[in-house]
Amino acid sequence: MRIRSLYVLGVAVLAIAGYLFTAKQQLSAQPNVSVKIGPSSIGGVVTSSKGPEAGVWVIAETTDLPTRYIKEVVTDDSGRFVVPDLPKAKYTVWSRGYGLMDSPKVSTEVGKLVTLSPKPAPDAKTAAQLYPGNYWYSLMKVPAPTEFPGTGESGNGINPNIKTQDQWLHLIKTDSCESCHQLGNQYTRTIPALFSKLDSPAQQWMRRVQSGQAGNAMVGGLSQLGP
Repeated sequence: MRIRSLYVLGVAVLAIAGYLFTAKQQLSAQPNVSVKIGPSSIGGVVTSSKGPEAGVWVIAETTDLPTRYIKEVVTDDSGRFVVPDLPKAKYTVWSRGYGLMDSPKVSTEVGKLVTLSPKPAPDAKTAAQLYPGNYWYSLMKVPAPTEFPGTGESGNGINPNIKTQDQWLHLIKTDSCESCHQLGNQYTRTIPALFSKLDSPAQQWMRRVQSGQAGNAMVGGLSQLGP
């Protein structure tokens, strides 16, 4: 009888311990933060299954105004955010961050608090598709200073008129491509399926930059860099 009582007591203790452990885990997964906002702000917290997400972009967008209006902020170490000084309107709010899928979009108004709940990206490839254009742009291989002046088509492929690395960067960043559009976004780092059947990446990219109303200008800009 005593053994049975001890057994029942042991089971009860284990059950209580399991319950307390689970409750603690659930509480620790919830952001223990407070966000104070004013009447012209939207605030809240970004939290995933891993807990509060720091350094995540939060985007607030509205089309209720005469022009489309977008404002972005970044969460603090506790996943909190405040989008301040917003015109009165209805807003769509969502988050985007490294290693995360975009959170479901939430409809809200100024003066309100929201919770954004992104899910971790299922794999590195999917996550990378959401990285900002500047991340991809930073992967560009810039010719070394020793490769200038260029030696042309029969040498290193760089235009002999480009004497220094700084001149090459000027053409990329200021006086050619980026004077019209961003580099590194999805449209400047991928080949449309329409051109993917051409024989080589070089042919695909040449056909790509020739397309559209600015094709001649883009080919001219690239020709400054080399043949």
